Amino acid sequence: MNWSSITQFEAIGVWAVLGTAILGLLYAAFLTRQILREDTGTEAMRDISNRIREGAVAYLNKQLRTIIIFVAILMFALFGSAALITELPKYVTDAGFDGMAIALGRAGAFLMGSLFSLAVGQLGMRMAVLANVRMAAGAQRSFGEALRIGYRTGTISGMLTDGLGLLGGTLIFIMYGQAAPEVLLGFGFGGTLIALFMRVGGGIYTKAADVGADLVGKVEKDLPEDDPRNAAVIADLVGDNVGDCAGMAADIFESYEVTIVAAMILGIAIATAGPVFEFKWILFPLLVRAIGVISSIISTYSVRTTENEKDAFKAIDRGFRLAAIISIGGFWILALTYMNDWRVAAATTAGVLLAVLTNTLTEYFTGTDKAPVQEIKQSTSGGPATTILSGLYVGMESAVWAILAVSAAIFASVLIFQGQSITMILYGVALCGIGQLTLTGNNISMDAFGPIADNANGIGEMCKMDPKARQIMADLDAVGNTTKAVTKGIAIASAVIAAVSLFGAFGDTVIHTLHSLKAAVPKDFIINIGEPQVFIGLLIGGALPFLFSSMTIRAVGRSANLIVDEVRRQFRIPGLMEGKAQPDYGKAVAICTDAAQRELLPVGALAVLVPIIVGFLLHEAALGGFLAGVILSGQLMAVFMANAGGAWDNAKKTIEDEPRDLAKNTGKGSERHKASVVGDTVGDPLKDTSGPALNPMIKVINMVSILIVPLVVQVSHQTNRSGWFSPEALPWLAVVVISVVIVGWALWSSRRGAFKFES
Repeated sequence: MNWSSITQFEAIGVWAVLGTAILGLLYAAFLTRQILREDTGTEAMRDISNRIREGAVAYLNKQLRTIIIFVAILMFALFGSAALITELPKYVTDAGFDGMAIALGRAGAFLMGSLFSLAVGQLGMRMAVLANVRMAAGAQRSFGEALRIGYRTGTISGMLTDGLGLLGGTLIFIMYGQAAPEVLLGFGFGGTLIALFMRVGGGIYTKAADVGADLVGKVEKDLPEDDPRNAAVIADLVGDNVGDCAGMAADIFESYEVTIVAAMILGIAIATAGPVFEFKWILFPLLVRAIGVISSIISTYSVRTTENEKDAFKAIDRGFRLAAIISIGGFWILALTYMNDWRVAAATTAGVLLAVLTNTLTEYFTGTDKAPVQEIKQSTSGGPATTILSGLYVGMESAVWAILAVSAAIFASVLIFQGQSITMILYGVALCGIGQLTLTGNNISMDAFGPIADNANGIGEMCKMDPKARQIMADLDAVGNTTKAVTKGIAIASAVIAAVSLFGAFGDTVIHTLHSLKAAVPKDFIINIGEPQVFIGLLIGGALPFLFSSMTIRAVGRSANLIVDEVRRQFRIPGLMEGKAQPDYGKAVAICTDAAQRELLPVGALAVLVPIIVGFLLHEAALGGFLAGVILSGQLMAVFMANAGGAWDNAKKTIEDEPRDLAKNTGKGSERHKASVVGDTVGDPLKDTSGPALNPMIKVINMVSILIVPLVVQVSHQTNRSGWFSPEALPWLAVVVISVVIVGWALWSSRRGAFKFES
């Protein structure tokens, strides 16, 4: 990096950001040491916890072997695509870098982003499966102890996400300076790709186990949630960790990186527009993120309850709002003293407010004491059909309010930067995303708390712990269900904000490429949907989230089928129902692990290759329309599925908390309860597989599009001049044909029969 071109304050700021990233990692290490010193309970509790940990580690190890080849192939493909770009933007050459340096940097950054994303998911989940038994043991002492252990373990994942995300971005900035955005594209793509695999694989695993366990255990055999006679119960508890801890951490990590990438690309455009290059537009997002790490450290450590106030969600939400207040104060001080521009503080503040609003909306539509869940609870009196209908309309309505909240945040940027260029307005949108994910440490803490509490509750039920501790864990499990739903809402909103920011970066990249090719350059990149090719791109983009969701739901159904057959088989083992024989938990774990890995490559191929087909076949404007379609329908689908599933789940929990009285149709085992279990089973793959997986899918598609768009522009100019069958265009036609064949294979692979049960 050319340090002579930045001020002394900026140089100090860069090193301060790097130090803050390391501080976040040290805080994670401090919490790890603190949690590992906690009591691990009885031998029986440790035995169950060890089974969960072994299953989770086996899954992660097998997943790593599955995706490492895909990562290696894409790393070389990324290097090749960057090396093929004939003309680099002026701000890159001005920084002293040639095409080979950018290609090597991008490939290396992709590998680093992949490894960091894997580390966030793997280390956070490994801590979660060590903490579940400690939280269960803490519940025997007090409500506050159990909350502290569960939440601080979740904070470890949060600080790993903060620390590694900020560390990677800062190191690349130090090495590449104003050319950093070109390399950061690789870093963001690496994190995004791993998040997609971990979300999809973890989601399929957890819901195959959950659906299989519930359909046979609860509905057919009328057994409790975590009855030790159910062969799928350990697989279900494992699934909570691989789906939520590992999947969500990787998901938020890549949103964290993608918003930085978008802000820096747009910041470059602003910095180069004036007579003097100003690093502040590129550095400001990193400084904002550093403020977020500090606020998360302070606020997460403050989360606790007393014996007089046993409201876990209130304590967690209070920590979240404390982090928001600290962050907003830091934004304004930084904006007024360094940027000398109140507008950037206002834009980042809008992002924090969007996170708070998203929290509030999601809590309303999924909270156990709120009207939507109570309405679903009442609808169970009419049976499974009315239960499903009520969940559907709750999810649909919630999607509308969520997209209005995101629209309001984007419109806030329009108002704040009124009269400025489109690039400046989109920079404000990117800062909104930066602000929203400033509280990443808190968001991940809230999410990871859910599966840890769920596992602790399962351990308590399987070990038949005392009623007081069981009630504490049941209460914290219900809170964890809400916090998981809340963080899913934030993850979805962040995906849309990040995608809109990347959309702006996409247009800016097109203009830079046109400049490099010395072609006619428009003032702004405009997408005219009146053009047939653009409209085709829009239609394909709008349809893709539906196809993607179809593939993931079918995968859950296919995998759940195997678990249902296995659980039914084991229930026929002599003496199992009487408690005289032990089920083979490992068999169900192995089935889920194998089934989840088989489904990864088809959905990964769909997300990576469809934008390549659209871009090279229909060109850059159609690719822009395609991105717009993906963002819109993906947001609506993701929120609908996540909130409908969360509301069904919590409606079931409220009925399970009722006194059991079959004559009055209340409590576990009642007809209302059976109807709620059906609704929950329908919602499981929606809220924990398809809905959350749409977040990384949207961003993978956006990242692939930005990475390929310089080549797309080059190819479109070639084909416009000499046609598709010219010698220089034929290799790209071959790329399109091969991509179409692979996507065809992915669809064929997904359509293998899903529901074929043994009699």
